[in-house]
Amino acid sequence: MSYLIKPFDKFISMVFLKESAILFLCITTAFNSFSGQISDTIYINSGTLQTFNGSSLPYKCFNSSNVFDKRNAILSYSISDTVSLTIFNNDISPHRISSIELGVTSGLISPGMNETVSIHSAALGTFIYHDSENYPNNKILGLAGMIVFRNNSSASFYWNLKELDTLWINEISSNNQLSAEYNPKFFLINGNHNPDITGDSSARIVGNVGDTIHIHIANTGNAIHSIHFHGYHLKVEQSSAHPGHEGRIKDTFPINPMEVLTLELVPHQPGEYPVHDHNLIAVTGANIYPNGMFLTMLIEP
Repeated sequence: MSYLIKPFDKFISMVFLKESAILFLCITTAFNSFSGQISDTIYINSGTLQTFNGSSLPYKCFNSSNVFDKRNAILSYSISDTVSLTIFNNDISPHRISSIELGVTSGLISPGMNETVSIHSAALGTFIYHDSENYPNNKILGLAGMIVFRNNSSASFYWNLKELDTLWINEISSNNQLSAEYNPKFFLINGNHNPDITGDSSARIVGNVGDTIHIHIANTGNAIHSIHFHGYHLKVEQSSAHPGHEGRIKDTFPINPMEVLTLELVPHQPGEYPVHDHNLIAVTGANIYPNGMFLTMLIEP
């Protein structure tokens, strides 16, 4: 099946988003700004993910409160922090949190119970945490997010990439065997598709010419994605799959499933420019363009 790819034009500048994004970044920077031993809490919640075409999918997430949110919590800390992270299981099934890169795995968390793990990183960068119980089914149902360790206060944005095969999700939820073919229909960043991604101040890049901006990307889906930037070239600060690529400057960045990237952007020109998956099927949603992995960056002079 072929898809009509429309030109990237007629973007509507939303300057007010810059102020909201700056507020978000100030809050994020202030949170955990003092190094040392700190405590944090997340909750395993079940709920329903509503798609733009009216579909309702059973979904699970790691959230920062008892209330279900389709976005997994972004855990951002200072490089000098040692984090005591408590995980409450509000689901009816047991779960187990893991971060392979950070060498962290909790005990089994029964329904209604909690576990605490200690997290620390000697290296800067982006890391994935996920449910390793009944893997990969619980991860496919949504239970995977990112942990970031930073040593600066530069603006940071966070992209948790996922694609959803509605048949797989319904089969897992019904305890049926997975189909052999993987055919995702929805492509999300932080649980959102275009145009809703633009309203996510943790994802939509805003800034000024000459700013140093970091983009933390985790692919917690099952497909390879290739993120393409218009208007700018960025430097690879971290690549879990290809450490030899670190330091390279380019505009397109492939990322494998369960891999991470940290990119640095220093804008040299103002404007509003698109970012999208170079695998253009991932720019669609339910075969409708451009309701997938697509957003714009807003850079002012």
